[in-house]
Amino acid sequence: MYLHNISENNSILNHFLAQIRDVNIQKDSMRFRKNIERIGEIMAYELSKTLEYKNIDVQTPLGIKHTTTIADHVVLCSILRAGLALHTGFMNVFDNAENGFVSAYRHHYDNDDKFEILVEYQAAPSFEDKNLILIDPMLATGQSIVAVLHKLHLEQKPKEIHIVVVIAAPEGIAYLQKNLPKNCHLWIAAIDEKLNEKNYIIPGLGDAGDLAYGSKL
Repeated sequence: MYLHNISENNSILNHFLAQIRDVNIQKDSMRFRKNIERIGEIMAYELSKTLEYKNIDVQTPLGIKHTTTIADHVVLCSILRAGLALHTGFMNVFDNAENGFVSAYRHHYDNDDKFEILVEYQAAPSFEDKNLILIDPMLATGQSIVAVLHKLHLEQKPKEIHIVVVIAAPEGIAYLQKNLPKNCHLWIAAIDEKLNEKNYIIPGLGDAGDLAYGSKL
């Protein structure tokens, strides 16, 4: 698996990452969503550098400009609900992309710390021979992403798979490296220290879905 850690070099990305972690700024859910969206735009720009392009001629009012445009077909697919704001940032950049959505959540069957990942809802276009960009803000154990890809992967084979996360734990990265094909790309805005005993990312930022859209039952 190819690993792309964007925050290794200082940029405005780190400014937005600091804000989404700040417990005082987090109180403004609209600002939290907007910062996640901005992070998505930055990550989409970086990812766009790896796609294939083709030469085109553009008619301007004064002549012809020889330039390039994206040749690859892109499908954006978000894991509900936390991935929606990040998805919006990617749509702002890949405005011709097709879009898909899938649900995945931790099911604590004994009301303890043990859980299984349930994937119950899927609405996605064909991604046969297309670039599938799977979007989820947090990579903790990695089990949700693997479960979703296994469900999406049953019949159709994308040209390339790009997994996009804002914050990742080392344990989740290792799990993806072990369970996904080597030609997958993992795009990360920040790598944190570890998972705690409840499999939450430390220092992390809390529950991205709740911070963006309110607490759930």
